[in-house]
Amino acid sequence: MRNRVRDLAGLEKLLRLTGDERSAVRTLGARLPLAITPYYASLLDPADPSQPLRRTLVPSRAEFVKSRGEFLDPLGEEKRMPVSGLVHTYPDKVLFLVSDQCAVYCRYCTRARMVGRRGKVSDRVRWQKAIDYIAATPEVRDVLISGGEPLILSDEKLDGLLCRLRAISHVEIIRFSTKVPAVLPQRITPKLVRMLRKYHPLWLSVHFTHPDELTPEVGAACARLADAGIPMCSQTVLLKGVNDDAETMKKLMLGLLRFRVKPYYLHQCDAIVGSSHFRTPVATGTELIRSLHGHTTGYAVPTFMLDAPGGGGKVPLSPDYVAGREGDELVLRNYRGKKYRYREC
Repeated sequence: MRNRVRDLAGLEKLLRLTGDERSAVRTLGARLPLAITPYYASLLDPADPSQPLRRTLVPSRAEFVKSRGEFLDPLGEEKRMPVSGLVHTYPDKVLFLVSDQCAVYCRYCTRARMVGRRGKVSDRVRWQKAIDYIAATPEVRDVLISGGEPLILSDEKLDGLLCRLRAISHVEIIRFSTKVPAVLPQRITPKLVRMLRKYHPLWLSVHFTHPDELTPEVGAACARLADAGIPMCSQTVLLKGVNDDAETMKKLMLGLLRFRVKPYYLHQCDAIVGSSHFRTPVATGTELIRSLHGHTTGYAVPTFMLDAPGGGGKVPLSPDYVAGREGDELVLRNYRGKKYRYREC
């Protein structure tokens, strides 16, 4: 973390920047900052600005363009915060934003409006208000800890937070949303894992973007977590020119299975300000699901999700395999395009 690339001078030591990249970094100002861990920087192609991993972390001028239908808070999180840093997303689930810092800053980040800045309220005060709300709301059974990046906090802070959440009788499941295993796998230490396993049932939603992230170091980090009985599900954002082709997506999903990570969600990229160069048509996502379903194991097929703007929640999207109806028979089209009839009761 101390040796992350944070500015133009550091970036130019690693990459042959284009004029577009250089201009974007120079004019970031108060926007989403630049940060790349040394480990992840080693995966970037110094000569190819179109490399998928490089595009996701190195700023470009395109993110300064606001297009129609884009918002600073596309999911309406701010209006669903009963207390600072806690989003009551569903009746039985809350999203606990415990940090506004990340190990790296993805250029398509849904919370670009708030991460990379230091809050004025201390963690202790803010966390206590959130925990008090959870304790006073018995409907809440699922707490998703996110940020920012929660796993960059110290073992001691995480231990204290988990201990306080586990003391609330109606909290059944605790989850972390994290990209640390992909961008800072060295953080997944035996000590951290020993601490986490005390608080089962505990799950990790791990953010992976491209098969180039599936290195031996990442495999070792995932193995430590899996061996501790911590289930991992992947969340992947669909990004134009990064992972929007069938071969890349299949390679990523099968690679995740080898690391004992269950492909869970493929997200349509949220309509944050300056994201049009990353967003694909929704049809791209449904066709990617079609390219996986039936052509490989079902375990490798995530659910394609679109987060409805303004806080409408996740809406699953899938290819339509129902070709129609003939009398009391449903006409189905399978993954090979062949039609079959199913008589309903």
